[in-house]
Amino acid sequence: MAAARAVFALATDPRAVHCREAVQFEFEEADVELALVRWLNLLLAHASQRGLALADFALRRSGPRWQGEARGERWHAGLERGIDVKGATLTALSVRERVPGQWEARCVVDV
Repeated sequence: MAAARAVFALATDPRAVHCREAVQFEFEEADVELALVRWLNLLLAHASQRGLALADFALRRSGPRWQGEARGERWHAGLERGIDVKGATLTALSVRERVPGQWEARCVVDV
């Protein structure tokens, strides 16, 4: 979830976003590193298609199946626009469990 928050914090201050609308989706990916990139890109696509600023994220895994959810609101004049993130890439991609239940995830995003 921190990776998604970091990506969307480039676009606007997440503290200014009211979580009024939800985006939900599922996908399959056995590789956790590729799942990170896919999840971030799906979030960016859904946000772009619906004109949303997202600020709250959840991701659940059951084997290779992932369920993602994000909450936010439609862009409006009260939200300061920052950097437009185009997508997550495979560059410097790393996802590893540092200690049980604590993960570290990295990737480069295109802006």
